[in-house]
Amino acid sequence: MKNSHNIYLISDSTGETLDRIFFALKAQFENFNYEINRLSFIRTETQIKKIIENASKNKNSIILYTIVNSSLAKFLTDKSSKKKIPCFGVLGELILNFSKILNQKASHEPSGQHILNKEYYDRIEAIQFTINHDDGNNIQDIEKSDIIILGVSRTSKTPTSIYLANRGYKTSNIPLVNEKSLPEKMKNLKFKPCVVGLTTEADRLYEIRKNRLISLKEKNKSEYINLSEIKKELESSKKTFRVNNWPTIDVTRKSVEETATSIIKIYEIKNRKNV
Repeated sequence: MKNSHNIYLISDSTGETLDRIFFALKAQFENFNYEINRLSFIRTETQIKKIIENASKNKNSIILYTIVNSSLAKFLTDKSSKKKIPCFGVLGELILNFSKILNQKASHEPSGQHILNKEYYDRIEAIQFTINHDDGNNIQDIEKSDIIILGVSRTSKTPTSIYLANRGYKTSNIPLVNEKSLPEKMKNLKFKPCVVGLTTEADRLYEIRKNRLISLKEKNKSEYINLSEIKKELESSKKTFRVNNWPTIDVTRKSVEETATSIIKIYEIKNRKNV
């Protein structure tokens, strides 16, 4: 591929953080051709030497790394510098600056973010809860939710719920077809949950549903991709949101991450009011 770069993502842990940072970075550049080399759990100089040897054989190599061990990070930067390979540490300066601000030394422990503390177990519990309460399931104990998401089919309810669960929020999502599809339990909740409605543009939803049916090789769901019916569904859902005074988010041009971030803000504002 012309002007393609070989990106080496080197991490002393799973590489999840580095992955997210790189994809946020690449989104800023339209003409960026690349091949990714993911290298996780890199914790020895021998491993580093092999990576540098490989990278030096490829054209346009770039190294991004998250290595919290300062001596190993320095070894990597020194070796890549000798081979004239651009090399950028993602967390190094940030950890150093925080160390100065907090007036304490960093642990420099690889996988530090994955320590099995209460926060970790809460997140696992949230994920399990969210999976069990996907697509209108287990309505009987929906009051245990931190967040409830409502919306018509294919408005990104499930992926948004899973993203929120990974952030530690117990999330239920409920599909809406018409005004009658709202569960009775939602009308008689004794607590005040954070309920958010998702909506989108009809034309966009039509395309998403049509592509979904094509991928499933379905041919008998005419109403599902009938534009007039889609508009009725959306209007009905918006009416439900208005009647119940639930905040809504238009997901037409939003990524799952952006939608989830907006929901978290709504949740935090609601909780502050209830304190």
